Amino acid sequence: MNNKEKVIKFRDATIDKLMEVVNIRPVINDEKFEKWFNYNYQISENEKNFFLNLIKKNRLYLSYYNEQKLSIKFIGPILNKVDFHFKDIFDWYGEEISCEINGFLLKGKPDFIIAKGIERPKNPFFFLQEYKRSLNATGNPENQVLAAMLAAINLNNSNKIIGSFVIGRLWQFIILEKDKNNNYEYFVSNILDSLKFVDLKQIYINLQAVKFLFYK
Repeated sequence: MNNKEKVIKFRDATIDKLMEVVNIRPVINDEKFEKWFNYNYQISENEKNFFLNLIKKNRLYLSYYNEQKLSIKFIGPILNKVDFHFKDIFDWYGEEISCEINGFLLKGKPDFIIAKGIERPKNPFFFLQEYKRSLNATGNPENQVLAAMLAAINLNNSNKIIGSFVIGRLWQFIILEKDKNNNYEYFVSNILDSLKFVDLKQIYINLQAVKFLFYK
């Protein structure tokens, strides 16, 4: 295998490719999300009206949005409402990260990162990928975010990292864990439909929880 073949870009990641890099497997365990998804955040009247208005404005048209419009018109307002600029943390967009693991170089530019840093992200602890209308030939956002999280968990020298991926109106959250023997398991949540009020509220609470449960 030559050096070029050992580079895995996030956008080209598949679970088979990641299995060549490390021992990684998907596991179903909804209990992993209980603390995260049950974070006690009280929705204000202002936030409730924001959700209802966002759904009303986009409900008929969201399925026609390209990635950029989906990001600007729908996902961006949600992220801005959460406000990930706090303490020494910033939100980052399209910033490249890379990490060499077992002779493979994982690299790419995640759509959205929460991390420390001024000029470049440092110690990323949450990723959001990929503002797609649907699964298509350009890749699977689940695998893309998983590749970025795998790079970050090693950069951070940590044993857990979290993220989310978006396909049109549908959101799922993901947890990646590493054990003491450098084996990896990842857990994917049930689907949340962002055009349903109850689900959008849960998505928002989950994002608020990122600020208070996972920042260290």
